[in-house]
Amino acid sequence: MEHTQTSHSGNSAATPGAQRRVLVVEDDTTIVEAISARLRAEGFLVQTAMDGPSAVDTAEAWQPDLLILDIMLPGFDGLEVCRRVQAQRPVPVMMLTARDDETDMLVGLGVGADDYMTKPFSMRELAARVHVLLRRVERAALAAATPRSGILRLGELEIDHAQRRVRVQAEDVHLTPTEFDLLVCLANTPRAVLSREQLLAEVWDWADASGTRTVDSHIKALRRKIGAERIRTVHGVGYALETPTP
Repeated sequence: MEHTQTSHSGNSAATPGAQRRVLVVEDDTTIVEAISARLRAEGFLVQTAMDGPSAVDTAEAWQPDLLILDIMLPGFDGLEVCRRVQAQRPVPVMMLTARDDETDMLVGLGVGADDYMTKPFSMRELAARVHVLLRRVERAALAAATPRSGILRLGELEIDHAQRRVRVQAEDVHLTPTEFDLLVCLANTPRAVLSREQLLAEVWDWADASGTRTVDSHIKALRRKIGAERIRTVHGVGYALETPTP
């Protein structure tokens, strides 16, 4: 059974999220209402779905700018929703999970999610993360329109800034926008150790140290795609991108 409802803000002209569309997919009515109220207050246009099939249908019909997507849903789960929606068109996805389970997080990142939050979470942080995620997508579009010249090659790793493409051993590697930005951040100072807090501030524009586990999970997802040996962990500090010895 489909459960879809629409809630549009009538006073969004002068707010940071003006006219941006967010689809909230969650089967807990209390959480849906709380998220929707906060996002409406931020000036976003909000539509909701409460099961997997209606989420996919609503995303196709409404063309949201961002999805907030719970993993556990009736019909089929949020991972399948993410796969199907991303197959229609690329859209940034914020995953919600009730379990502090790293496997869920990595699988979510693997099917195209850009960020995740573990319940319970503060609505203030959720709203801030939504703004950050949308800004990152806008920066990516701007970078594509005004590309940097040249291709960065670090051994068998190749980063094409103009096309936002990555190749390993001449094979294309699909990265999410967040993973690409994270790799570029590390590649800007190869072999230099960047702390989790530095990466969080540079890539996520988020200064709260409570988000450093997000960095860890994205690093693990990135390692699975470009090779674990290319990113070195400095325990208690952060990460560095390894480069071939001259």
